[in-house]
Amino acid sequence: MGLGKQIRLKRIFSHPSGRLLSVAVDHFTVYNLGLPPGLRQIKSTLEKVIAAQPDAVTMHKGIATSLWGQHAGKAALIMQSSGVRPDDSAIEQFGTVEDAVRLGADAMAVVAFVRGASEAHYLRVMADCVREGARWEMPIICHVYPRDAELNIIYTPEDIAWAVRCMVEVGVDIVKVPYCGDAAAHAQIVADCPVPMVAAGGPKTPTLADALGLMADAVRVGVMGGTVGRNIWGDGDIAGAARAYKAVIHDGKPIQEALREVRSG
Repeated sequence: MGLGKQIRLKRIFSHPSGRLLSVAVDHFTVYNLGLPPGLRQIKSTLEKVIAAQPDAVTMHKGIATSLWGQHAGKAALIMQSSGVRPDDSAIEQFGTVEDAVRLGADAMAVVAFVRGASEAHYLRVMADCVREGARWEMPIICHVYPRDAELNIIYTPEDIAWAVRCMVEVGVDIVKVPYCGDAAAHAQIVADCPVPMVAAGGPKTPTLADALGLMADAVRVGVMGGTVGRNIWGDGDIAGAARAYKAVIHDGKPIQEALREVRSG
């Protein structure tokens, strides 16, 4: 690993805990979510996210070029490059490593879905991005999700382990993958992964406490933090939700204590 990549990775994992909270605002077109306020009102959402001082923010390049300048230096920038959907109705790359370099990003995120007929295509795209990232000393973060025969995202330990190993095989620098829900199984997946692994924030949960509980479980078994979208920008208190995640990820605080601190603040 060259110096450039080392510097970028240290900026991403700059917190003394060694763990990461990246807030993702990259869901708009590719997730078919309609027009949720947290994404539609992206300028105010970014302001609220930055007020909570996350370690990084993950976004597409157009949002970065139009809005990130005023926040530059307050958090690491991770440029999302993919426009993909689990059902393969979209399998596109919207950004390149060179784009990430020009934007001053600290990493480039690439999404991959494994299992199914398109698995090899995703692995080739990922391998191409890793190769190009090496030329520019740009870390590649893979957001990887396994699917069932109907192309729905699944969380079984065996499939999560398969997804992680696929990304390790093609050489990514950081793997972001859903928590499988089985603490012992996920601990083994973490132990078997030779690169940093972070947890996906997952679909919107009924309560923030539910979402924080899943992240706390993941951190307890060795996951190095998480990249969270809907459970932060979809919350009524965006900055408060991000601060609660920080309390759980960085400080190891119990869920109710993290929530009390946010509400009292």
